Amino acid sequence: MAHGKTVVSQIAAYKAVKSGYQVAVLVPTSILASQHLDNFKKILNQFGIKTELLISSITKKKKEEIKQRLLDGEIDILIGTHALIEEDVAFKNLGLVITDEQHRFGVKQRAKIVAKGNNPDLIVMSATPIPRTLALILYGDLDISIIDELPPNRKKIDTFAVGKSKEESMYEFVKKQIDEGRQCYIVCPMVEESEEEDLKSVIELTEKLKTKVFSKYNVEYLHGKMKPKEKDEIMLRFKEKKIDVLVSTTVIEVGVDVPNANIMIIENAERFGLARTSSIKRKSRKRRI
Repeated sequence: MAHGKTVVSQIAAYKAVKSGYQVAVLVPTSILASQHLDNFKKILNQFGIKTELLISSITKKKKEEIKQRLLDGEIDILIGTHALIEEDVAFKNLGLVITDEQHRFGVKQRAKIVAKGNNPDLIVMSATPIPRTLALILYGDLDISIIDELPPNRKKIDTFAVGKSKEESMYEFVKKQIDEGRQCYIVCPMVEESEEEDLKSVIELTEKLKTKVFSKYNVEYLHGKMKPKEKDEIMLRFKEKKIDVLVSTTVIEVGVDVPNANIMIIENAERFGLARTSSIKRKSRKRRI
């Protein structure tokens, strides 16, 4: 079930649609867009609100159909990635623009989607506000709302720094958790092995884990250079508990929620900024760094 800022966006979208307007929901990745579509439909379908998805991976014919229905006012809420910003995407009566993970978009990109309506209301959402956003709140024309409560029954998050000498113990802890039915994220800063720097890459580490550490478990990797369809398939398999350990770059920071994954290992944590570290940590309930 959706909670937090997702529910806030659903309530705002409902009010806008029932007031006679259309809503655009802009998100940075196809995986997150699909997740939002499912969450919005579960809540809003019962009120007769029509929600659609516009991402780069759908067919050209389907895109044209969606664009026409949008212009005709047959779509109430359009959820999508940068595809929403394209010039040929036109709304009949856009009244609300919601930008999720807004720190992943530039000022011009947000301005383009807002320009598709006649001075629409704007909601920007993020669990990791960047300095530019904070400056707009302090000196610009933005109001701020803060969600400072955790969902019911959310467990306390434990974070530890683990040195090289404790690596074996850390992996044994992960195995115990997997044997009890849980799953694990391992986040790396690079896709391929670097000869210049001693950094663990996704591909290199996955091979090591498959052959030496987690040979009895299902280990897969995920990174931004993969095709959208491949990424979606991997995340779906992870969500369906068909993958025990997922080695990934920060592409998972705005990915599908997997409540069963209660452990996250962040390799070379010093390579990640505060926004990225905070964002990817939200994907898991109990973490070991």
